Amino acid sequence: MEEASDLYSRDTKSKSRRRVFSLEQANKTLPLVSQIVRDAAGLYREMAQLQLRLDGGKFAPHEKENIESQIERQEHRLEGYCVELAEVGCELKDPIQGLVDFVGQHEGHDVFLCWKLGEHRIEYWHDLHSGFAGRRPVSQIHEAPSQTVP
Repeated sequence: MEEASDLYSRDTKSKSRRRVFSLEQANKTLPLVSQIVRDAAGLYREMAQLQLRLDGGKFAPHEKENIESQIERQEHRLEGYCVELAEVGCELKDPIQGLVDFVGQHEGHDVFLCWKLGEHRIEYWHDLHSGFAGRRPVSQIHEAPSQTVP
């Protein structure tokens, strides 16, 4: 199975333009984003189970080809979900936890508005390089006007 980070970030990193969201704009996308991420997370769990079965090696030879084919089809579906999220303007960071980042602004600098599957709204943000561990409450964010960056 292809490495997860390669699958869910390939298409979103190649975009030449990205959308910068206000907190309000990002929250308005969550009904759609939530459904896509829920589907992607479920599919990723299925892929992991198939990979475990494949790694276990207890199957008939024709079953191996069938499992590999299933995994390949599911990888393409997962890529499709990532493309859908990129079209919204966000990026799936972790399909297991359902972590998604939206580019936002804090004091004139790009940051990530960080959302996790199951949360009702975006409640955290972090610097571009600090990741999930660096999440801070959105009450501490000072936004700049929304814009699209070339």
